[in-house]
Amino acid sequence: MCTDFRLHKADLPAKVVIGECWPRDGLQNEAKIVSTEDKVEIITRMVEAGCRKFEATSFAHPKILPQFGDAEEVLRRIPRMPGLEYRGICTTVKAVERAIRSKEEGFGVDEIAMVISTSEPHNKANVGMTHDENKKVIEQMVKMSLDSGHKVFGWALTSFGCPIRGDVDPAEAIAFGKWWKEIGATIIGFGDTTGSANPMQVSRFYEQVLSEGFSTEEVVVHFHDTRGWGVANSLVALTFGFTHFDTSIGAIGGQPKTGAADYHTGYAGNTCTEDLVGMFEEMGVGTGIDLHKMMAAGKRAEAILGRKLRSNFVDAGPVPHHGIVYDKQKGIIEKND
Repeated sequence: MCTDFRLHKADLPAKVVIGECWPRDGLQNEAKIVSTEDKVEIITRMVEAGCRKFEATSFAHPKILPQFGDAEEVLRRIPRMPGLEYRGICTTVKAVERAIRSKEEGFGVDEIAMVISTSEPHNKANVGMTHDENKKVIEQMVKMSLDSGHKVFGWALTSFGCPIRGDVDPAEAIAFGKWWKEIGATIIGFGDTTGSANPMQVSRFYEQVLSEGFSTEEVVVHFHDTRGWGVANSLVALTFGFTHFDTSIGAIGGQPKTGAADYHTGYAGNTCTEDLVGMFEEMGVGTGIDLHKMMAAGKRAEAILGRKLRSNFVDAGPVPHHGIVYDKQKGIIEKND
């Protein structure tokens, strides 16, 4: 484990898993309702590129989040194969009932994600409940999910800071992580919900996480890029041995109605998939993702949303090595003879 920022390849994981969040966390903030066909196309493109984990949809009521009114239809139409895992997010008992029903009908998700904010003011703004109220509901939801054969992904949002409250004590976030494990969650996420974290803070946080008994296999790294620090923060997490990273094509996504920036005016949300994958591959850390196909998916995502997204890697292309160059006009990687 490298904690002093002097990177040595032998200290880093040989491979990582990228969780693509464009279909859910990415699109949640979008005013434009993206068609089912386009959602399925992007997921399919990323599957063909080699991505094997997706946050596919939300089971929120369509009146609250109309972007996901087609949740079941998306799940019916996306690719299925061994090793491919999909996640759906649920914040109510009725949402879990929908997730269970879709699984019983043969097109469900593998993981059900649930959220609670470390910051109580954020939790009230996000789901309309105090911590105690939310915990009671979540405990019921977790039991339902486990009984139906789902994995449970527990999120402690605003782990690195809150746009409403301000600073958050890492011990509070870690306590929520322990609570998630106690009630049955096997995947834990400490969310940098609105891009508050900086690399030094991340280093101290994950050092404390590991000292409190969490393993690198059970924690998903998820940073937002609101201030442009998402890739840097993810790199720090990599030095601690973490191998699961949530990202979004084009750095889109973010929190609505809770003090977030106006992402549609140019601010970024999640850490950019293309940028992080490109950097990891350049470092010799395998992602299993084909760069050419990933970039094509990124360009297609821009066309679907009708605007330029914030991927430096799509703009500049891979670093040229041994005669391999990126033809920006054609959008392909080719050998320069």
